[in-house]
Amino acid sequence: MKKSKFYYLTHPSVGIPALLAKVSDRFAIEQIWKQRMDYPLNLDNPQTFCEKLQWLKLYDRNPLYHKLVDKYEVKKWVAEKIGEKYIIRTLKIYDSPEQIKLDELPNQFVLKCNHDSGSLVICKDKSKFDLASAREHLSRCLHRNFYQMAREWPYKNIPRKIIAEQFIEDEIGEALTDYKWFCFNGEPKIMYIGRDKGEHPTTDFFDMEFNHLPISIQDPPSAICPDKPIQFDEMRYVAAILSKNIPEVRVDFYVVNNNIYFGEMTFYHLGGFFHFNDKKWDDLLGSWLQLPSKK
Repeated sequence: MKKSKFYYLTHPSVGIPALLAKVSDRFAIEQIWKQRMDYPLNLDNPQTFCEKLQWLKLYDRNPLYHKLVDKYEVKKWVAEKIGEKYIIRTLKIYDSPEQIKLDELPNQFVLKCNHDSGSLVICKDKSKFDLASAREHLSRCLHRNFYQMAREWPYKNIPRKIIAEQFIEDEIGEALTDYKWFCFNGEPKIMYIGRDKGEHPTTDFFDMEFNHLPISIQDPPSAICPDKPIQFDEMRYVAAILSKNIPEVRVDFYVVNNNIYFGEMTFYHLGGFFHFNDKKWDDLLGSWLQLPSKK
């Protein structure tokens, strides 16, 4: 099978041994941790942010989370909480790639799976769109077991769909900028501006006073610090609403032509298998994350 031309992000735990597919979540997490991380995992008394994310995978299993990671179902929930104006319009829902028909869609649109990360396909001009390649890519993504990659249990057993949704683009025509808010029991504590879909990806972290923080995880900071978006306070407000009563969740938005659009909710940033440039940030975010009682 030829390689799809559509780009998608690789989850940090892709490539784990196939034998982990049939073991317990805890054992799989412990083995992935040994491969990816540079300090011992303490699940009995977790202290760091990344350790606590692994604990939450195992012991904080609120059924609501299934809906919140489903990119189709979460739109209804978010609209009820903060309003329809923040929602990118859904055009069609498909059970399989073969159901996609270009004559049913506008000239510009986006396709993606509801159960994973990185399956995005963008059409800016139907007359030049390679539907066969798009179907091939989406079929492969539709069959990916996203839960198994890092044992992010909310993704387990989500009915898999393909979403066609409205294409949104800023007037300047650049790749969309992400505003990602790390929230702890309804309190946004840190956010980053991510320009990670362009040719030269950057990530800039800020506190709630919009002070630039010397944090890096994957991408370097911008050469010139981004300006504070005029929607900063509004995004902070709605992120607090969406994250209420959740121990930790990352709430993502786009700002397009001065309008805020909900992106997604992510419970385990990079699967919880990543390194900060300085471990003090792993410790600080860990101190903010108050674990609930085991259920």
